[in-house]
Amino acid sequence: MPHPIAPPLQDRRGFLRSLGGGFGSVAFAALAAADRARAAGSGDPLAPKLPHFAPKAKRVILLWMQGGPSQMDLFDYKPRLVKQGGEKIPFQVNSAKERYEDHARLMPPVADFRQRGQCGLWMSDLMPHLASKVDELTWLRAMVTDSPAHPGAIRLFQTGSLQFVRPSMGSWIMHGLGTENQNLPGFVVISPMLYGDDGSPLHYSNVFLPSVYQGTRLGDARTPVKNSKIGLWDSSLPPPLQRQHLDLIQARNRMDQEAAGVDPNVEGLIQSYELAFRMQMAAPEVFDVMRESDATRRLYGIGEDETDNFGRKCLMARRLAEAGVRYVQVTDNGWDHHAKIATTLRKSAKGIDKPLAGLLTDLKSRGLLDDTLVIWTGGFGRTPYDQSLGGARADAGRDHNPYCWTMFLAGAGVKQGMILGETDDYAWQAVDGKVHVHDLHATILHLLGLDHERLTYRYSGRDFRLTDVYGNVVRQILS
Repeated sequence: MPHPIAPPLQDRRGFLRSLGGGFGSVAFAALAAADRARAAGSGDPLAPKLPHFAPKAKRVILLWMQGGPSQMDLFDYKPRLVKQGGEKIPFQVNSAKERYEDHARLMPPVADFRQRGQCGLWMSDLMPHLASKVDELTWLRAMVTDSPAHPGAIRLFQTGSLQFVRPSMGSWIMHGLGTENQNLPGFVVISPMLYGDDGSPLHYSNVFLPSVYQGTRLGDARTPVKNSKIGLWDSSLPPPLQRQHLDLIQARNRMDQEAAGVDPNVEGLIQSYELAFRMQMAAPEVFDVMRESDATRRLYGIGEDETDNFGRKCLMARRLAEAGVRYVQVTDNGWDHHAKIATTLRKSAKGIDKPLAGLLTDLKSRGLLDDTLVIWTGGFGRTPYDQSLGGARADAGRDHNPYCWTMFLAGAGVKQGMILGETDDYAWQAVDGKVHVHDLHATILHLLGLDHERLTYRYSGRDFRLTDVYGNVVRQILS
């Protein structure tokens, strides 16, 4: 489409001629734009912003277990499941009643339990390294959500909305606080799902918030960023010349903005170019986990077959947090154990156990746990009955359960060794101390110094917020 002011430029000479005053005019335009931004009080949208009140946490690391970790096999011991395993379920299933109630059988835990730590949490033997940390964590055993399906549950947790397209939690936090490191993205997602609605980019999208607040997706643990050199210029040029090249492009973009009116997409492009240039200098060092000592890599299980992948992700998350990234999400796939849970859950748990404990140890030793909030969770829990409907015992698995699951938090602003919430005798439903996803969101924002009712953005004639019209801060867990 032709430019509204001038015809398309054919070469560099024509481009410079069109600016009227050559490089001097370009520099003047850039300086004038910067002066106007400062005068308007907008400045850099990624710059740190003052919270609503004194925060306990400066940043968040979300450890997202894609699927639903089985609470009754990990953290929520139920003697009745042991005693009544194989019997018909004694409760009504609200959906697919005709499928389950006559055929499904209660399923005992697939691992042995015992009490751990001073808090006395009953925990299975599947995660022995994490078991040594139970007194440093806050346990929520009565989490609830609104959907038994992956797309809805993930969407609700990541964006606060079950049905509608809304900005992600990381984008809201960026909108409220900015970031501490201008050379790195403020919101990073490591190895998200990449297929189906479960892996929709909308789960880490800015949607109607400024595009600079969208999440930056990194690849796998060994290759976080592919094609990391920006193709706008010859990468063989020294950084000062690359900087001049980019300044020319940005000045022209700003002039287009003035001529045609502010376009959020162009503004986002301008910011992304700036960040991409700065990342070339800062990112390689932060992403290179091999710069760490052998002892640190062993702490995370790097180099061991079962734990290398998640260990690298967790170590990268620590390095990003240490570098000032505001919100880091680490995804681990494979927690949807519909079949063969006795073997598959053990494999999943072993893959994260040592890295998870290593991350907590490393953060604490560096003083980062004092102002970093760590969250471990999936999208929902599992059912206390065998989904295989009386099939072979080796095939036994558990279905989705939105009525209760167990998660934990650690670090800034939460009590240590705290267990909140109870489920019924079968870990089927929460009965006390319920925490809805909206309540968790309100609590996370509160720990960051943000009032969830005041963190709003006006769009399409109304004020939106992460918690919409819901949510209460879970004050029982605050330290």
